[in-house]
Amino acid sequence: MNLTIHGAARQVTGSMHLLEVNGYKILIDCGLDYERDRSTIANENFPFRPEEIDVVILTHAHIDHSGNLPTLVRLGYAGQILCTAPTADLAEMLMMDSVNIFLRKMQGGNKRGKKRHHDSGGNQPLYLQKHVMDTAERFVTIGFNKPFRMTGDIELTFIPVGHLLGAAAAVLKINDNGKEKTIAFTGDIGRKNYPVLNDPQPLPQVDFLVTESTYGGRHHTKGKTVEEVLVETIDKACVKENGRLIIPAFSIGRTQSLVYSLNKIFSSGLLPPVKVFVDSPLAIRSTETFRKYHTLLNEESRDFYDREGDEFEFDNLTYVENINESRDISNYFEPCVIISSAGMLEGGRIQDHLFYNIQNYYCTILFIGYCAKGTLGFRLLRGDPIVHIRDRELAVYATIKQTDVLSAHGDHDDLMDVVRGQNKDKLKTVFLVHGDPQSMDALAAAIEDEDYAVSIPEKGITYTL
Repeated sequence: MNLTIHGAARQVTGSMHLLEVNGYKILIDCGLDYERDRSTIANENFPFRPEEIDVVILTHAHIDHSGNLPTLVRLGYAGQILCTAPTADLAEMLMMDSVNIFLRKMQGGNKRGKKRHHDSGGNQPLYLQKHVMDTAERFVTIGFNKPFRMTGDIELTFIPVGHLLGAAAAVLKINDNGKEKTIAFTGDIGRKNYPVLNDPQPLPQVDFLVTESTYGGRHHTKGKTVEEVLVETIDKACVKENGRLIIPAFSIGRTQSLVYSLNKIFSSGLLPPVKVFVDSPLAIRSTETFRKYHTLLNEESRDFYDREGDEFEFDNLTYVENINESRDISNYFEPCVIISSAGMLEGGRIQDHLFYNIQNYYCTILFIGYCAKGTLGFRLLRGDPIVHIRDRELAVYATIKQTDVLSAHGDHDDLMDVVRGQNKDKLKTVFLVHGDPQSMDALAAAIEDEDYAVSIPEKGITYTL
């Protein structure tokens, strides 16, 4: 069998791996590539013919793993997309949201007189709602830890890995010309003791492991829990200073974990009541999906539900439904917490809140996730004294803070635990994907130090396994 890494090779986004077994072509993930080129033409220029792919396996819903599926379908893919049920629901939401982002970018570019032709890689939408609907019709859902016979020679099992509701490692048991071979694709690996989500399950023993490396060489901050960090921050920003706390958060996954953590804090009386606004339509819709798959949440969350009720609902919490309600928040002068997307501040309602509060000395902005270079979030974390929002240059007077206690990615030790769980005598090669070169090099060095064979694939290079 042959393995070709077509995406997330020596970079983070655009996960896409092709496994060929006796002429049968399996595509594992099909994510948008946001790093090297965000243009339409870069993401629709597949290095293979979409109609020749036999089946797609989707590890989880995040857009850097799922976001180019509608393009694949638009260009001729006609097969099934295998994933868990929560992944199917969340991926459809995220892909629909991507359509809205594409359209806003196109409208913004046209307003500035920068309309370009589709084939120039400009502002034309990569896909439309119709293509997302066509893609959603191809989802075939499979439960965790339930072997699924794809062909007479290939069996797929999804293993829970935390990180996001429905996220799974894809483990394939393959009869390759009479010889049994096993390969696992981790997707993104979560961390232990994360709010709402279960811990990653150990993988079975495999011959080949394709694993993410996002936090290779990096460790999460130790010593403080999520609740301790939030209590400390809210107490200072909202209670002692009578100000407001703005938390940029990704709508799916991060917001639900944050709301649940705040629910525990306020229901336990660790802080006096403070108004909390969740201002993200996508967060509201995806929270319903978390409720729908309540039985897949972790034991602590389910126990909390039995004692206190809905994990994602509490006194003084308001889900902001429409844009008028969102604008009204600027006229709310009592201390409050505002949770809004997008997490890196690139678009979304969060920019409205920043516009009105970035020059407020009594405002704190708490980043709880990664901000890529070039984003507004990155510039604020870098300490830029002036930032550009809504065609205006604004001085930064608000307090800027950051914490990694809500990062949904496992760190270096978590990644190493996945590798250490494999028998050295059986595991032939670890392939590192989905990480920047520095992280990959650090993780590769640690893996080699423990006498495992490791490879950092170049994009498009085929390996015979």
